[in-house]
Amino acid sequence: QVQVTESGGGSVQAGGSLRLSCVASLRGYTYACMGWFRQVPGKEREGVAAIYGGGGGIYYADFVKGRFTISQGGAKNTIFLQMNSLKPEDTAIYYCAADPLIDCSGGSWKTMDYWGQGTQVTVSS
Repeated sequence: QVQVTESGGGSVQAGGSLRLSCVASLRGYTYACMGWFRQVPGKEREGVAAIYGGGGGIYYADFVKGRFTISQGGAKNTIFLQMNSLKPEDTAIYYCAADPLIDCSGGSWKTMDYWGQGTQVTVSS
């Protein structure tokens, strides 16, 4: 089973930056769709960004375009989320997800099956 581990959350003031990291054990698969989601208590989890390890596909939710950047590490099973110009409304638990059976395209990145435990991001005003 694919295992996903994220790290890098914390507290920052509005306008600040944080970088999240995620590693997935792909269990023999070469590439995977990997991405970030976030959830505020009482609200549905929402997709933030995703990237396909096989190249070509990077996807962002409209509310983070221009502020967040998803990237891949040297290893295809590692991704990062650089979050700049953070706002109090970005406060949430951020989850990393992975799925070696999809390529992220056509909205499929929002259906990933394997999840990390989440990391808290708190932005104060």
